[in-house]
Amino acid sequence: MTDETEVVTQAPVTTEAPEADVVTGLEALGALKEEQEVIVVREPKLDAHGRAYATGKRKNAIARVWLKPGAGRISVNGREVNTYFARPVLRMLLGQPFEVTERVDSYDVVCTVTGGGLSGQAGAVRHGISKALTYSEPTLRTVLKKGGFLTRDPRVVERKKYGRAKARRSFQFSKR
Repeated sequence: MTDETEVVTQAPVTTEAPEADVVTGLEALGALKEEQEVIVVREPKLDAHGRAYATGKRKNAIARVWLKPGAGRISVNGREVNTYFARPVLRMLLGQPFEVTERVDSYDVVCTVTGGGLSGQAGAVRHGISKALTYSEPTLRTVLKKGGFLTRDPRVVERKKYGRAKARRSFQFSKR
């Protein structure tokens, strides 16, 4: 048995010309960017009725929000906001996106909320209003993002563990 090995030779590869083209292409692209600024204009996302639709979430509450130009009326689950959210703190939460964007009394809000308690529902409606505002007027996105209204709050209730009374609380210990 003889060991025969083949020697394969490759022709030298020259890459001088393409590298030069790439470098000049990048330089030309940089020159274009310096000459003109690229401005991305987002178009409003509106339905056939001229409404912006968004969903907001907070804890276990989910809010479906429709926003349209109007006199500033807010209805939640078919009821006026003053009757649904009786506490002033919760009503203040709903008005925050309009105050930050200086659009108080310029939009009507119709929303349906399910799940969670009143505090979570108010947070979900606020999140939905903020997202709907960005859909109707995309220029407001930076203001709302800076205020933290577009970020979904990920905190939810911790689950109950076995061998414990609640998520972390142990059963009462008796020495005797």
